[in-house]
Amino acid sequence: MSPLEWLSGLAVRHLDQERLLALRSAYFTARTKLHPLMRRWHGTFDAHALRMHLEQRVGSDFDVLMVHSSVNHMQPMFTDSPLALVKMLMDYCGPSKTLVMPAFYFGDPEIGGAYATFLKRPLFDLRRVPSQMGLATELFRRMPGAVQSRHPVYRMTAWGPLAKDLIRGHEDTEFPNGIGSPFDFMAKHNTRIIGVGKTFQVLTQAHHVEGVMGNDFPVPRGNGQDLIVTVIDGKEQVSARLSGRGPVWEFNIWKLRDIMNHEQLQEWKFHDVPMFSARASEVTEALVAAARRGVTLYDKP
Repeated sequence: MSPLEWLSGLAVRHLDQERLLALRSAYFTARTKLHPLMRRWHGTFDAHALRMHLEQRVGSDFDVLMVHSSVNHMQPMFTDSPLALVKMLMDYCGPSKTLVMPAFYFGDPEIGGAYATFLKRPLFDLRRVPSQMGLATELFRRMPGAVQSRHPVYRMTAWGPLAKDLIRGHEDTEFPNGIGSPFDFMAKHNTRIIGVGKTFQVLTQAHHVEGVMGNDFPVPRGNGQDLIVTVIDGKEQVSARLSGRGPVWEFNIWKLRDIMNHEQLQEWKFHDVPMFSARASEVTEALVAAARRGVTLYDKP
C-alpha cells in the first residue's frame, strides 16, 4: 500500500463527511498548483489515446465492462472532457457489449449518510437525484439508451444489449450487492471491471461475497432495523429495502492483494494515472474461497 493509499483509507475511516470533503478540496487545490510540472514529467493523453491503451492492456474479451472512474484523478495528464471519456467508453464497448457505471448516492451531506437521509426523507427520485460518483458517471446516467437500477444507494447505470437484464429487480434484493443484484449478474457473466483514475479501493464487487454467503459469511452482522424507501421512477413508484444488517467489522479492501494474485487483480499506471482490472467472477470466487477458510476483507476489532 502506498503512503497516499494509506492516508486516504485513514481519512475515510476516521473523518466525518465535512472534514473529509475539506481535506479532499485542499488536496486537489495543492495538486492544481503542480499541474504544469506534472504534465512535463508524465506527459499528456486524450480520450483516443486512452482507448488505444485499453485495447492493448484490457482487450475485448468481455460482454460487460464495469468502469469505476475519476476525471479529477486523471488530471492534469488527461486533456479531454468527462463527456469525451464517456463517449469513448461507449464506443469502445460498441453495440455488442454492455457498459456499466456506478451512480451511487450516499445521502445528503447536510443530513448525514444514506440511512440518516432516508430516515428523514424516505423518497428517492431515480431520475432527479444525481450520481455522487463523479461527473462522468452523471453524464453517462443521462445518455440516451442508458437505464438505471432502482436502488436508492447502490444505483447502477447500464447501456447496451444486457443493460435491462443487469439492472432488473435491484430494488427487491435482500442485500444491495448480493444475490439478484447487478453485482450478482456481473459475476455470472463475462464481466471485466476496470478503474480509470481509480485504484481498486473502489471495487464494489468485493461486497458480493457477503450476500452470496449470507449467514455463512464469517463476519458478524449488525441487528439494525431495515428501512423502506420509495423509489420514484417517472410515473411509477416502487419500494426498496435498506438493510440494517451489514457486517460490523472494519472493511479493509487492501487485503485483497493477499487474496487475489497479480494476474487476477491487475494494477498499473498510465501517464501516472492509476488503473486496475479484474474479472467480476474471479473477485467473487476468490473471496468466497477465502471466506470459507475464515479469511475476509474485514478486520476484527
